[in-house]
Amino acid sequence: MIDKSLFENTQTAFSLKSDSELERAYFLFKMISSQPLVRIGTAATNFALKANLPVEGLIRSTVFDHFCGGGNEEDCLPVIEKLYNKGVSSVLDYSVEGKETEEQFDNALEKTIKILQFCEEKDEMPIIVFKPTGFGRFLLYQKKTEGEALTVNEQKEWDRVVERFNEVCKLAKEKDVEVLIDGEESWMQDAADELVEAMMRKYNTEKAIVYNTLQCYRWDRIDYLKSLHGRAKRDGFKIGMKIVRGAYMEKERARAESKGYKSPICMDKQASDDNFDTALAYILNNLGDISIFIGTHNEQSCYLAMEMMKRLNIAKENNNVWFGQLYGMSDHISFNLASKGYNVAKYVPFGPVKDVMPYLIRRAEENTSVAGQTSRELSLLKTEINRRKL
Repeated sequence: MIDKSLFENTQTAFSLKSDSELERAYFLFKMISSQPLVRIGTAATNFALKANLPVEGLIRSTVFDHFCGGGNEEDCLPVIEKLYNKGVSSVLDYSVEGKETEEQFDNALEKTIKILQFCEEKDEMPIIVFKPTGFGRFLLYQKKTEGEALTVNEQKEWDRVVERFNEVCKLAKEKDVEVLIDGEESWMQDAADELVEAMMRKYNTEKAIVYNTLQCYRWDRIDYLKSLHGRAKRDGFKIGMKIVRGAYMEKERARAESKGYKSPICMDKQASDDNFDTALAYILNNLGDISIFIGTHNEQSCYLAMEMMKRLNIAKENNNVWFGQLYGMSDHISFNLASKGYNVAKYVPFGPVKDVMPYLIRRAEENTSVAGQTSRELSLLKTEINRRKL
């Protein structure tokens, strides 16, 4: 039997945090637990940054340092090394969003390649990540997803997007580093799915190097997974799949309602949870064909994965199974899993404070909207603070 009290061990969970860092984390999650405060704080921060008010130092010493590794990849090294000392690997995530120009996309490509080369020298970093819209315009993906013909210039632009994907995936295969490609909004995702599948066909010939993302809050994703699996078996390539619940629910539902189409999001949280567990079971039962990165902060899903691995005789250190959480969140899951010998990686976002703000705001909003997430963090932090006092 799996020990169902594993995630209660706060001594292991917070072993990297000093007393002052624990107190800061408690203060931050207390603030995040209040929806009005998050709304006011978000508006005030955006205004202050746009007005060039001197608030970067304050942001850096509070929310930025808690959820991010640093301003650049070198800044992240102390964090990466500390995590690895506890058996937790790092996925460096250049969390700069919402760019629109070819120059910015080329910069993101350069940054991703630099991280890749950085990874080759470090056992602590076996995986990299990028967003499809880091390498090309959202509207281009949307147009392709909706089946619209591209203009001559747009086709040239799309060819450059494909080439950026290709450059990263080719180098990743040469360096034996796995590439996680994030999922985004449903109305651009089909184009991204097709492009990622093309990369899998090319580079996942012996094992999974390229991973797509399965957003399990979408009711159509199990069918997508099964049809992809059918094509992979038929055409002789391996699948890499990161499974997550999803991060754009409010936006997805609002757009579906305003445009009068059926929402792509499951009816309720239970249906999303069921989808996640179904995807988990399907992949673990087909581990010869599909490798999995289990991206979740849900304790029950982690216990379920551990139970399935035990039942199916999948070794904890099997490189086809990874657990992942975000830096600054769910340390009780990450560090306790790692202490038992499972493969665990933290997503470590980095980038200039100003550019990373959209990511940080999304984290705050996500924590506010996920029932129980913030109160669980607060309760564990309080337990550890009290344990140390005793």
